[in-house]
Amino acid sequence: MARYREANCKLCRREGEKLFLKGARCSTEKCAVERRQYAPGQHGQRMRRKVSNYGLQLREKQKIRRTYGLLEKQFHNYFKKADRKVGITGTVLIQFLETRLDNIVYRLGFAPSRKAARQLVRHRHVSVGGRIVDIPSYQVRPNEIIKIKDKSKNLDLVHAALKEVGRGEDLPWLKLNKAALEGELLEIPKRSDIPLTANEQLVVELYSK
Repeated sequence: MARYREANCKLCRREGEKLFLKGARCSTEKCAVERRQYAPGQHGQRMRRKVSNYGLQLREKQKIRRTYGLLEKQFHNYFKKADRKVGITGTVLIQFLETRLDNIVYRLGFAPSRKAARQLVRHRHVSVGGRIVDIPSYQVRPNEIIKIKDKSKNLDLVHAALKEVGRGEDLPWLKLNKAALEGELLEIPKRSDIPLTANEQLVVELYSK
């Protein structure tokens, strides 16, 4: 399966903001965005040219795609799926991405990053509705219970992630039970409740050309 294998910090620097791709490191002075506030590469410090409308649309698309850890084809497929559904296309797109199993595991605080959450799912440490699901892109439905399976409850990664202040407890569409290492998707999240600093309407404009 194809996946991004380069340095994650380069992605944050290219977008000019923290995408929280490396968990707790992103909140420390070691964060690459804090240390080098310019784009990566030989000419990164000299990139001061005016950005076109297309450039703005592209950057928003890349920001969202990289935040959720998707390849271009995967992201485009989500857009086409959102475009076919009734509702505001940009909002539906973000809702699809937010209700992916790997993202839900991350939002609940069971993993320090989406990449780590994807690995938990792939290695069969997570169950949904009482059955093991090892597909990160699985769309979680309202009222489904997401749980770390019993044999995996002693994983250091999970307990270290849960120690981060506020993780999994400040999102109104999720319910977390730390003691049982399980959570529930209460409803499809509203766009205003999703902590994502991106303008998805620009993505719609980009793909609608």
